[in-house]
Amino acid sequence: MTLVVQKFGGTSVGDADRIRAVADHVARTRRAGKDVVVVVSAMGKTTDDLIRLASEVSSVQPPREYDMLVSAGERISTALLCMALAELGVAASSFTGSQAGIVTDTSHTKAKIVDVRAGRITEALEAGKVPVVAGFQGVSTDRDVTTLGRGASDLTAVALAAVLGADVCEIYTDVTGVFSADPRIVPDAHKLSRLSFEEMLEISAAGGRVLQLRSAEFARNHRVPLHVRSSFTWEPGTWILEEDVSMVEEEAVVTAVVHDASQAKITVTGVPDKPGVAARLFRTLADRSVNVDDIVQNASVRGTTDISFTVPRIDVNAAVEGVSGHLAALGAEGVTSDEGIAKVSVIGAGMKSHPGVTATMFETLAEEGINIDLISTSTIRISCIVREQDVERAVRALHRAFELG
Repeated sequence: MTLVVQKFGGTSVGDADRIRAVADHVARTRRAGKDVVVVVSAMGKTTDDLIRLASEVSSVQPPREYDMLVSAGERISTALLCMALAELGVAASSFTGSQAGIVTDTSHTKAKIVDVRAGRITEALEAGKVPVVAGFQGVSTDRDVTTLGRGASDLTAVALAAVLGADVCEIYTDVTGVFSADPRIVPDAHKLSRLSFEEMLEISAAGGRVLQLRSAEFARNHRVPLHVRSSFTWEPGTWILEEDVSMVEEEAVVTAVVHDASQAKITVTGVPDKPGVAARLFRTLADRSVNVDDIVQNASVRGTTDISFTVPRIDVNAAVEGVSGHLAALGAEGVTSDEGIAKVSVIGAGMKSHPGVTATMFETLAEEGINIDLISTSTIRISCIVREQDVERAVRALHRAFELG
């Protein structure tokens, strides 16, 4: 029998009417002869409300207790959806992340999955039930409740799909799929019917918010077919599959233009240009769990250089404090931060075999009078750091230049 994992985000289960609509869709899928495993997020703004409540109660929020608090929202969603399914005559059982067998490391608030022991989910399926699993959470090897990071219900769904050998993992959200650019910025952006795992991974890493980065990476590593769809229209969305090499030449050179305005630039000045210094610098950041993205090192002048890199804005203080505390050990002169930047990227599998994309991108930005601060590339992505106030204009110009409308 076909096995489908269906994940529903917070807006999809935002109130009682939405939960009943989701239950009806799950019931119809079940009546079509398919086994279904459901993963749900917390309702609407529940997680945000819990975080705000924690701040009102105390300025001290131990990570263990934080995870215990914010994981409550998903448990509410699972129970309510099971009740709605019971109303429709569909047998269902709710499971917390722990009960579903999601085992993580001991890093609270950003835990990583180390194992999935889905025995109870398999037993529920064999009993003819629909397992409804709380996303975003698990249990650590120390037997504490952990959470996987914001947006990680996608990761829960993909991990379960991989372990259970599901035929597809359907990610239901409030948009109809993945678009060639953010439709709020580019009105003529179009929905992409198909993407490769590599393209989706680059889109997520570059700032695309439809699919969480770690879930895209997990799907790529375990070859889990994904279908990103809307829970409001139920229409076909964007399929994310293994790349069909025979189709690459027929596809557009550039698939999407993506932007990310949630980053900041850190510059460390007067860094000694000798082996081991950069290693010590980035080990300092890694020890503080600061994720570094783009990195540029200037040419050495009289034995010293400047190193610039981007980090999430939420990690700016940790990054600056960490580097500042090690300036003497590094032999560096100082550290500065700039939160007025944003990243714009062009992405496409066709870039592998088509020259000229870089030139077109730089020419387009130059024509718009947009200065480039940093540049980074992969085989299917080119990213430029620009001023935040210029990024939307850059997205629209590049979308036109590559004829994606």
